[in-house]
Amino acid sequence: MKSGIKIIGVFVIIAILLIASAVAIVFYLPEEEDMEIEDELVNTVDDRIGPNENQALMIKILRIRNRGLMDKMLSYGNSWKEVPSFYYTIQVDNEFGDPKGNIGETGTYTSYDTMGYESCISFDVEEELKSSDVTIKIVEEQTSGLLGRQVEDVEVEKISLKYDYRTGMWTGDDYFRDKDGMRHYLGDDYEIWFDLYQADYDHDGIPYWIEKNVLGTNPTVDDSELDPDGDGIPTDWEWKFGYDPFVYNNHKELDPDQDGIQNDEEYFMRDYFANPFQPEIYIEADGMQPKGLFDLIPHIFYKESQQMIIERFAQHGIWTYIDDGWPDGPVNGGGEMVPYVGNMDDVIGKQMLAYYNHNFADERKGIFRHLVVTDYDGGFICPVDYTQFDSINVGNGFSSSLVRLAFTPRMLRVMLARAILHELGHSLGLVPITFPGNDIMARNIGDRYPSMSDEEYEGYVEYYYSLMNYQYIYNKPYFYSDETHTYLFDFSDGSKHEKYDQNDWEHIYIPTFQIDVISYEEPSDMSFEDFEIHNYYQGVAAEGWELDENLTEMYSPELQELSLQNNIDADIQVFVKTEPEEDGYNVRIYAKPNVEPVFAVYSLVAEGDLDSDDNVEFYSLEDSIKLTKSLIK
Repeated sequence: MKSGIKIIGVFVIIAILLIASAVAIVFYLPEEEDMEIEDELVNTVDDRIGPNENQALMIKILRIRNRGLMDKMLSYGNSWKEVPSFYYTIQVDNEFGDPKGNIGETGTYTSYDTMGYESCISFDVEEELKSSDVTIKIVEEQTSGLLGRQVEDVEVEKISLKYDYRTGMWTGDDYFRDKDGMRHYLGDDYEIWFDLYQADYDHDGIPYWIEKNVLGTNPTVDDSELDPDGDGIPTDWEWKFGYDPFVYNNHKELDPDQDGIQNDEEYFMRDYFANPFQPEIYIEADGMQPKGLFDLIPHIFYKESQQMIIERFAQHGIWTYIDDGWPDGPVNGGGEMVPYVGNMDDVIGKQMLAYYNHNFADERKGIFRHLVVTDYDGGFICPVDYTQFDSINVGNGFSSSLVRLAFTPRMLRVMLARAILHELGHSLGLVPITFPGNDIMARNIGDRYPSMSDEEYEGYVEYYYSLMNYQYIYNKPYFYSDETHTYLFDFSDGSKHEKYDQNDWEHIYIPTFQIDVISYEEPSDMSFEDFEIHNYYQGVAAEGWELDENLTEMYSPELQELSLQNNIDADIQVFVKTEPEEDGYNVRIYAKPNVEPVFAVYSLVAEGDLDSDDNVEFYSLEDSIKLTKSLIK
């Protein structure tokens, strides 16, 4: 945390001094008394690594994704059909593990994405060893020689880490609260999800040293089953993500990465890579049954189209997870083939409500967007519950292929990905009522903006270089840019025109899908100009809390880093509890990203307290660890 904010490791002092109540103090003692206290602290530190078990390190490789498919799909030719073959190796200190021949379907991974093919390797290490050097490599089998008959192994990605057996954390190419999320590495060629953990007597993943010296918990009791502060989240998850497991956190509202997925939902999605400090998009995708024997183009979300969308968002620090039939998904999870319905509409009837009710798992609403690939000749997003834009319909069939001029397997996949990315853009706040270029149509199709001058209309049509502009989905499907010679598959960066182009990426607001938007689409609305916009948002409404303008003014610059949404500046508000409590947090930090004219709301991003000098302080696991280590002589 930057200067000006005191961050005190409260529970280090609790654990070491064995004090039952929570305190946050700074000692000002005479030098002699200081030394006595320090000696007492040192004597209470248990610096053993694992007295209850044989010391070992386990490494899980949870998922590996090749990042090259999108570029292949956006270029002419059949290179997209050339599936990479690769494997990984792991080295821990001087021990080497090479699982080649024992992973995937054929001994190596022959895929663009290994989702569902987890594997692991364990390493026995020297007892009481305090750290290990860990190296994970991705090795590709690449063809060479005449007619590609020779195969050579080429290292394409390398992750170097140093694992700390005392803390269960690591540094190096991946670390706690880094820009792409701990246990995740976004390399140039591959994206890798993994986990490191050591032998642990109670199997809660919290190392003995942390339990004894920092948390003060019992290293023989599984803390994944315990919730001492009663906030609904067990100790092991709170420890993993740096929350104090002994002080109540409002996890039902906390959303530090401002992706619309609150911490209790992040915990619910913990088995699917959810990270409370990393923006994520979850999509549940269903298909539609064919109309009949002659309905030959499948109404499904092609794997290649999925990878294109995953990659585009990954380039902007947003991780996208698509359930198109996860084997351990819930009832009414992804991958269903919904009953055929023709003549779908986004206003009249809203048949999407049936799919939303019967094919979209209730426990996922508010976390996932629901996508149905149908026989529709276009696509739309519509609210079926109040005005929350989380229900998406995109057509993939004979009529849509004619409209998009997509007649090859590759173009069918590219055009489907374009249409889905467009509708996802609406779920991120990119809607016509906030920027006129969105959904703008060429005059030979229909004029959606009757009052707009010809100059303005042609300006938006020509210069808004984004998939949110219909020109790049329907009228010009083979258009490519001079710079990349690839099909446009992106939102705009705003560089084409000062007025008629918008930097979409700076205006994205991920939680749009779960909040009520500021207008209703009625059957009588003939164009977007007919929409009635009503913004009644009053700001933060938290009973028992009040805005502290002095603290807000004082700390807003320092707290900008708490707003992680796309690294966009945010409005910060500091609230204090009207009736402070001794055993709880009395300060809340709210943030609202500056994405205007896109509608956004304040999110609770952090909780803290005030010290005796009214300085804002936060619990810091890292500082607690540093303090404890500093006491070891």
